[in-house]
Amino acid sequence: MSEHEDAGRDRRWPRAVYGVGVEPDPRFTLANERTFLAWIRTSLALLAAAVVFGVLTVPLPGWLHSTLTLIPALAAGAGAGAAWFRWARTERALRRSRPLPGATALAALGTVVVVLVAAVLVGVLAP
Repeated sequence: MSEHEDAGRDRRWPRAVYGVGVEPDPRFTLANERTFLAWIRTSLALLAAAVVFGVLTVPLPGWLHSTLTLIPALAAGAGAGAAWFRWARTERALRRSRPLPGATALAALGTVVVVLVAAVLVGVLAP
């Protein structure tokens, strides 16, 4: 690595990610960034759903309306945080030539979607 490349690497943030291991193949780093952005897009979609449910004027019980507004909003924040931590863990694993971390946040996201679908069905099908 040239002195110029090494100097550029030292300025990258976060240091806890870029300061470990060796530079991986750029294709893997870029794939990791695309995955991060996919999680961010999902979080934005959940936030949009929370806004829609918040302003939606359909006859739903108050608890259901609150649930349909609150759950996606909280999931959006959690998803954005999970995206950041997953990106950092994956990048560190790539730099250390270690196995990639598991996708535990996927199960949580799937559960949130199932709960939202169930809540909508209860609201729509309840007399």
